[in-house]
Amino acid sequence: MPAIIQQIIQQFAQTTMLEWIGTITGFLCVYLAAKQHILNWPISVISVVTYGYIFYHSKLYGDAVLQLYFLGTAIYGWYYWSKKIRENDKPIVSFTKREMLFTIITIGILTALLGTFLQKLTDSDVPYADGFCTALSFVAQFLMTRKVLQNWVLWVFVDICYIPLYLHKGLLLTAILYFVFAVIAWGGYRDWKSTYRTFMQ
Repeated sequence: MPAIIQQIIQQFAQTTMLEWIGTITGFLCVYLAAKQHILNWPISVISVVTYGYIFYHSKLYGDAVLQLYFLGTAIYGWYYWSKKIRENDKPIVSFTKREMLFTIITIGILTALLGTFLQKLTDSDVPYADGFCTALSFVAQFLMTRKVLQNWVLWVFVDICYIPLYLHKGLLLTAILYFVFAVIAWGGYRDWKSTYRTFMQ
């Protein structure tokens, strides 16, 4: 058996029950979000609490703190989506070019701040990679709570960026999960775009 296959099998065998729980609930919440199902938010609470613990012990401190933010946005998103259902408002909005430019600048500033913080004040060996992915996720998650169409474009990009980072940390199952996330996010973008166009007609 090739060495790479043996290594993959070994990593799967060493995957903790906690990572399995985080993986399964993480998959469910992203899939349900792509389908605009409100249950994505309570399920995401389980996922972020689990991954907060995993990332902290993997020295991915930016991602660990990000889970606290995700916990807050899960509660907010749950409330906001419920309110939209009650009010029967248009469920999806789209960015203008100016808003997208502002978003990109915001991500750049957050990346510099987080990367510098992680480099100077933690023992992270990937401070700027962690900071960049954290900044992207921070912004994409907020846009999802507000049902902004372009949140999925950011998620596709950040999910792909996370794959080598998690492989570097030995989190094989999580790396595979984020590949699946990227595929789901692309499908979510297409579905939301179709819904948005329907409401615009």
